[in-house]
Amino acid sequence: MRVPNFAMERWQSHYEHHVRYNLSESGVLPLSLAELMEWTDLAPADVSLGYPQTNGSEQLREAVAALYADASPGNVLITAGSAEANFVTLWHLLEPGDRAVVLVPAYGQTPGLAEGLGAQVATFALEEGLSWQPSPGAAEATITPDTRLVVVTNPSNPTGSTLSAKAIDEIVRACERGGAWLLVDEVYVGAEAEGPETPSFWDRYERTLVTGSLSKAYGLPGLRLGWLLGPAEEMEELWARKDYTTISPSAVSDTLATEVLKPETRQRVLARTRDIIVRNRAIVDDWLAGSEAIGPWIRPRAGAIGMVPYDGGANSSELAEHLRSEWSVLVVPGDHFGLDGFIRIGFGGEEAELADALACIGRALEAHAAQSVS
Repeated sequence: MRVPNFAMERWQSHYEHHVRYNLSESGVLPLSLAELMEWTDLAPADVSLGYPQTNGSEQLREAVAALYADASPGNVLITAGSAEANFVTLWHLLEPGDRAVVLVPAYGQTPGLAEGLGAQVATFALEEGLSWQPSPGAAEATITPDTRLVVVTNPSNPTGSTLSAKAIDEIVRACERGGAWLLVDEVYVGAEAEGPETPSFWDRYERTLVTGSLSKAYGLPGLRLGWLLGPAEEMEELWARKDYTTISPSAVSDTLATEVLKPETRQRVLARTRDIIVRNRAIVDDWLAGSEAIGPWIRPRAGAIGMVPYDGGANSSELAEHLRSEWSVLVVPGDHFGLDGFIRIGFGGEEAELADALACIGRALEAHAAQSVS
């Protein structure tokens, strides 16, 4: 299997630890182990370093299942982040020549992997002019009866938008028409800046698979703990695939995740995340209001990410490289998502560093605009 270059991951992997300001991150400021232990009833002696149950401990799968209507531990497979959940799902479901449909812009793993597996990949899109919603009828036109797999991210990476009830209904209807599998990445659920949690696709359609993780909404990416939710008979097949990848989750991650997902601790962790997002999103709002070279943006509803348009006509990868090399600011270029003329800004970090980084971006764009005029 030959996979295309995963441009965004290569970009981040090379540079995210070598810049002064990292705005390429899509989560919030991570919790420390000391903070997490303080918020739980655990002591170091409670954490075994042996092999855990390979599909996740019964306690953890119960905690995950409790997040979804009418789910049980048999519907849950614990994975190394949502990335492994996505990988084993596509590996299981797609054969060369199968038709896969992806809602774009999207995190590049699933379309890239589908292509590498030999699938024919088609897309329908979130439209900026519709506040990052798909055009009515686009899903039904693209998800044809011969479609094997549909991939959706909700809330969206990179836009931070959430799908309307009408858009969800249309996607589900289109999948039901031909019996397509529906894989929904829901890793940003719980990171809403306002309003209730984004409703899951889980109980809308019998051939739905849902991925989640502790990386984004929970601020715990270092645990590399994710999950896959689906029909119990499919979990057996997907668990067998996992035997060929990581085999089991980390024992430390399994134990800590079980504590994090206890209702009281979960609400405390998510409240911290929402507080960071609300405060930092206001900093970005203020910055955009004072800038003539960038914005306005469609304000993200969930997650600490947003797509910001800019003036001047520079290619987004060239602009991102200029910001990295000259200003030590790392952003994700929009063309990594097929959206040239935008940059993705992550705003989940320290407030003072975010303000400084945004000021650098503003000065860089103002200088570029002045050079263009001259």
